[in-house]
Amino acid sequence: MTDWLRENLEKSLALPASAVDWLMMLFGAIQVFDDVADGDIVKRQDLNATIWNTLVGMNRNIFWIENAQTLTPVVATMILKWQASDQAERAGHADARSFVWRAGFYDVVLMTVALCYGSNHATEVASDVMAIYGEKLEDYLMEFNHA
Repeated sequence: MTDWLRENLEKSLALPASAVDWLMMLFGAIQVFDDVADGDIVKRQDLNATIWNTLVGMNRNIFWIENAQTLTPVVATMILKWQASDQAERAGHADARSFVWRAGFYDVVLMTVALCYGSNHATEVASDVMAIYGEKLEDYLMEFNHA
């Protein structure tokens, strides 16, 4: 999944290297946090990378430094949407809405495109950005025995 994501960020969206690096650190961190929340096994190297990236690497990234004021509320919204999804899932209410809430990372990607290339370009590629989300609704619902 990470190779496919990086390829889309670098080639399809042609984002600058610093933006790609920051997005990949964010993606890796949210994957580890989700695994921890679900009680899944996390490899030590993934945990170590997440500790470093969230406390040091992401904060030293030039794309983040230049855009933190704009990105912070978008990342905050991504977190809140994930928490809403997690609450729905734990309460047995996973559905198409909670599935969409889980995809907040792609809101961050779309804002990154807008910051790098402007809102007109972001509008042109918005559906491409959102289509990068690889999980299918049917697979998500199967996880919660809805199908």
